Amino acid sequence: MMQPRRPVGILGYGVYLPRYRIAGHEIARMWTDGQGPLPVEAKAVPGPDEDTITMSIEASRNALARAAVDAAALSAVWVGSESHPYSVKPSGTIVAEALGASHWVSAADWEFACKAGTEALSAGMGLIGSEMAEYVLAIGADTAQAAPGDALEYTAAAGAAALLLGPAEQSLATIEATLSHVSDTPDFFRRSERKFPVHGNRFTGEPAYFHETTASARRLLDELGRAPGDYTYAVFHQPNAKFPQAAAKQLGFKPQQIEAGLLSPQIGNTYSAAVLMGLCAIFDVAKPGETIFVAGYGSGAGSDAYSLVVHEAIAERRERAPLTTAYLARAQFVDYAVYAKLRGKIVLQ
Repeated sequence: MMQPRRPVGILGYGVYLPRYRIAGHEIARMWTDGQGPLPVEAKAVPGPDEDTITMSIEASRNALARAAVDAAALSAVWVGSESHPYSVKPSGTIVAEALGASHWVSAADWEFACKAGTEALSAGMGLIGSEMAEYVLAIGADTAQAAPGDALEYTAAAGAAALLLGPAEQSLATIEATLSHVSDTPDFFRRSERKFPVHGNRFTGEPAYFHETTASARRLLDELGRAPGDYTYAVFHQPNAKFPQAAAKQLGFKPQQIEAGLLSPQIGNTYSAAVLMGLCAIFDVAKPGETIFVAGYGSGAGSDAYSLVVHEAIAERRERAPLTTAYLARAQFVDYAVYAKLRGKIVLQ
């Protein structure tokens, strides 16, 4: 278990979701004649002018607005994603400059499949906790890819979430501790020369998602001397609607504890943003004194778990930027042809 010497908290949070959506039944209409169960009801689709960088900027502006912190005060801007627009040029430098950060700032990209965002979060805790920095922006964002007709096409979505970290005494929620568990598990991967990722089918649930998620969660609960019932809310990585519910049940969390942060049925799997966006949705409704348990997941494979306590500042700060529900409500549904065009699945020679 890792606990910072200097208490660390979240001062501001922000999300961004594209306007466009495609319904699960529309994808099923193309490939299965609409037969069989759907993993999600719909998923978020990036517009022609949206990518990991633009979404990171919008989510970060919301986080900074909630914290009332000037971007020039940032010590680090870290973007976690598995769909950075450039293979070599960093996303972090573009996001930092667009936000108005100083040139004397650490800007970098993080990768670990779907938990790239929580990797940036853990590293930010270390920077703040060691008193090397005062404010760090940790971002998770993705415009996830999936081959036409592949099972992932139903869930591979787009979105971003940003958390501004700083001293706990200034925060809306303190991060009590974190813990990570990893293994070399080939459940999901994409080589550099391939456009779409490959998934290991039978490996994706066990020994990947469930093993990693429950291992990190149980160890953190044990080391803190806590039980699932000690938490008001819980949020788990959301590759689909069923996995987080099953993980919660295995660990002993009740359905009502995960309800507020369960977004995947409406927007799909936003990959590096998924668990952070679920946490932001919980912040939208949480009250001072309530507690939150978080367990993210990334293929390859690993899980980061966190324990948080909400403070008085939450009530006033949540009103300074759009809530998650505002982005959910503005959905504009498209058919498969428009979706294929937006995602570059139609290539003109």
